[in-house]
Amino acid sequence: MQRLIICCILIHFFVSPTLSIRINAATQGTLVNVIDQGARGDGKTDDSNAILSAWQRVCGMAGPATLVIPAGKVFFVKRLELDGPCKAQSVRIQFAGKIVAPSLDAWVGDKGKWIVISNVNGLTIDAEGGNIDGNGSSWWEKCKSCQRPTSLRFHNCNGLVVNSLSMTNSAGAHISVNGCNGAIFSHMNVIAPEHSPNTDGFDIANSKFVTIQDSTIATGDDCIAINGGCSNINATRLFCGPGHGISIGSLGRGGARETVEEVYVHNCSFIGTTNGARIKTWPGGSGYARKITFDQIILKNAQNPIIIDQNYGVKQLSSSEQAVMVSEVTYRGFVGTSAKDLAILLKCSTLGCFNIVFDNVDIVSSQPGKSAYASYYNAHGSVTNTVPKISLFK
Repeated sequence: MQRLIICCILIHFFVSPTLSIRINAATQGTLVNVIDQGARGDGKTDDSNAILSAWQRVCGMAGPATLVIPAGKVFFVKRLELDGPCKAQSVRIQFAGKIVAPSLDAWVGDKGKWIVISNVNGLTIDAEGGNIDGNGSSWWEKCKSCQRPTSLRFHNCNGLVVNSLSMTNSAGAHISVNGCNGAIFSHMNVIAPEHSPNTDGFDIANSKFVTIQDSTIATGDDCIAINGGCSNINATRLFCGPGHGISIGSLGRGGARETVEEVYVHNCSFIGTTNGARIKTWPGGSGYARKITFDQIILKNAQNPIIIDQNYGVKQLSSSEQAVMVSEVTYRGFVGTSAKDLAILLKCSTLGCFNIVFDNVDIVSSQPGKSAYASYYNAHGSVTNTVPKISLFK
């Protein structure tokens, strides 16, 4: 058997017209290295076409195949769209190098996206040592009000697995997950300065069965934003901060109908965040946010540890007869400190929030000698062992 494998490898080398493809004998997967497809990896030459060429080879393979972005190289990429569907039974990206974006002054074309992976099922990205740098510092001051690109977009990718990827300094949001069924992100490291505008760690929309676990997210906006069309979203063992916490929404802008359900945030820490556990909806929208649990949460100097805001984006309290309905929300096992005296704010619509559960919540002021308090309007549910004191009625 060993002789047969060696013979097959030798035959491949003799018949292959280039050295761009290697056979991995351990997995029988084909490896395609971007360097062999013409990528320079010098941080200056645009390697977009070389990486795309390598991807097209991998995607077109009949059997398992792996795209290799090697360590020790910096790949300058102006724009990259890796499209499927692929012929390969399984597709992997072995990413150990660094990819950097153009500055604002060098940007050409659509400012809404930079790297896009779409319509690829069963994709695994192993990114130990890999880093994607969005070069955002060139955008944040000069382009405060204009559109800024999301660094990495996954669109219609089912069965996605991403391990150990580092993302830094995106011009806009770092990672977008849209239209994906089944995705696991583990050991992610997503970093941008606290002042960087709208640099969300993860934006998730129209997706289900998405897990983000064992990761650090420190950005200038939401660590995770869970938007309309999402269900069965899990965030587990995360460090969030700085940033705006983990947010459901915003939902219902412009009267839109949007739904989110079955969200479980467990064993997460919010350190110096603007918000902790947040639900935000616009007046006049419709749909629902329901079956949401925040469980075993550690807070350190969070400004708004727990907040439901159904008047989002509006200065004056709205009396709209239509709203995104918020119900079946559980806050369990919270412990830590609030940077503000107001630690719990439940600002529900005139239609009310229902089945809101507080169970063993202990939030105190981070300022010595001050007491934290709760404020709530039209919130109904139950309270057990909760500080600050709060009374909800069924």
